Amino acid sequence: MHQRIALVTGGIGGLGLEICRTLATAGCKVVAVDLPATPERQAGFEQAIAGLDIHLEATDVSDFDACAALVGTVQQRFGALDILVNNAGITRDATLRKMELAQWDAVLRVNLDSAFNLCRHAIEGMQSRGFGRVINISSISGQTGNFGQSNYAAAKAGLHGFTMSLAREVASKGITVNSISPGYVETPMTRAMPDAVRERIVASVPVGRIGQPADIARTVAFLAEDSAGYITGANIPVNGGLLMGF
Repeated sequence: MHQRIALVTGGIGGLGLEICRTLATAGCKVVAVDLPATPERQAGFEQAIAGLDIHLEATDVSDFDACAALVGTVQQRFGALDILVNNAGITRDATLRKMELAQWDAVLRVNLDSAFNLCRHAIEGMQSRGFGRVINISSISGQTGNFGQSNYAAAKAGLHGFTMSLAREVASKGITVNSISPGYVETPMTRAMPDAVRERIVASVPVGRIGQPADIARTVAFLAEDSAGYITGANIPVNGGLLMGF
């Protein structure tokens, strides 16, 4: 079996980096995709991936044509694109009555359009090879809504609707499409919260802690396995029990 080729958007960020590292440790060749990084950020990324089979590509994933070029480059350089992790995401928080059109558009373009842009170009090659794993990083906010995040919640809810529809289209071709919905995860944003706010969040999570990027990355790696072919169209909550349902 050839080495699986994985592409991870938002690959330099904390969650994306951990996903890249976990997939590479599992034996994949990984392409981390992000906007051009500052020299300091790129140096930190390179230090974090030392010794792992991870390659960096600078692309604006909100650009349809740039995504076409990226998929073409990856397939030509490595011979395939087997695993696509749509992790890129931004926030532009504001209550709806104060939200500018630019804030709405920016979040929808990066958080939702990017998944279409990449899947649209990657899915044909997956179908021709009879194998593919698409994993979309949604959010608990897409399930519950969140104050000041109508744009973000709409994009993340839309991402799972996209997941289910595409899963139905390609299930017979050896391709699975799934979502993961993280709850609160340890990031610079959550670390910067006032202690009282952070304590309230932790108290609301049944397992008693905020999630770690590794909690999400392990779930990505599981869904990416060849042996995970009977799971498709699913949304996997990784939230410490913060939201439960069936």
